[in-house]
Amino acid sequence: MMMPDFWDDQNKAQSIINEVNSLKSIVNELNDLSSTQENLEMTLELLKEEPDEDLQAELVQELKEFEERLENFELQLLLSEPYDKNNAILELHPGAGGTESQDWASMLLRMYTRWAEKHGFKVETLDYLPGDEAGIKSVTLLIKGHNAYGYLKAEKGVHRLVRISPFDANGRRHTSFVSCEVMPEFNNEIEIEIRPEDLKIDTYRSTGAGGQHVNTTDSAVRITHIPTGIVVSCQAERSQIKNREKAMNMLKAKLYQLEIEKQEQELAALRGEQKEIGWGSQIRSYVFHPYSMVKDHRTNVETGNVQAVMDGEIDMFINAYLRSQIASKK
Repeated sequence: MMMPDFWDDQNKAQSIINEVNSLKSIVNELNDLSSTQENLEMTLELLKEEPDEDLQAELVQELKEFEERLENFELQLLLSEPYDKNNAILELHPGAGGTESQDWASMLLRMYTRWAEKHGFKVETLDYLPGDEAGIKSVTLLIKGHNAYGYLKAEKGVHRLVRISPFDANGRRHTSFVSCEVMPEFNNEIEIEIRPEDLKIDTYRSTGAGGQHVNTTDSAVRITHIPTGIVVSCQAERSQIKNREKAMNMLKAKLYQLEIEKQEQELAALRGEQKEIGWGSQIRSYVFHPYSMVKDHRTNVETGNVQAVMDGEIDMFINAYLRSQIASKK
């Protein structure tokens, strides 16, 4: 009977340790920025006394890098919503279009994986369903790192691709859609009542990505929350018990997100807003043909460097969106 209390204490202790480490990281970055500012000021004074073209060019570059670091640090401090600091659960679901949309989902999976790696986040595949011919039918990732949810919540919505289809023998242009769902991962931070009688729990054989982590037993778990129709699956672990635990945490996250969206809809109705608030809103277009451009429809930020975006360079979109949300609350 003491086991739950023991694990609760362990989780609380780990949560405190993570919080302390994140605060240390913020203090260290602040000290480093302060030291860099002093060095830049000293260099500027030297240039005033004795002009030097090479030193001036070096200072200009260092100032640009310092400004970028300062903006990122400011944004990190502004991520102050209750669960911004949490790990993120990210799901990709292709729209209608079969292989074309499923391939687009695999491209987005690569994009988010690259983005996470560049930020030092760890990526764990919780559930993976491969496509019939190519791509994926669905995937659920756990992205671990400080403020992972705070950043990735900017990616929630529908992502649209326009390109010449590699699966079309006639070389026609196709439009594909993939929805991206993002939720904070919860352990014991929130209390959500889930009645056992409201759950339908199934087990099945895992199908790992690319043949990896494929279990030989029916250890994968699928949980259906009957009142809402929400379905979550986990096959990351070899243990059915651990998969069930992770799936329950995913269900908590989805129920929390559902409640948040209800509140947003109620607020929008009170304000008289006519815009759609929900997971179905198209947020970004990726155009490969007849021209190259990625444009975020919420902030109008755009770039012609499509390849860089698909390689994970999406900070310009995330930062612009988060800043627009912060500004709207002032």
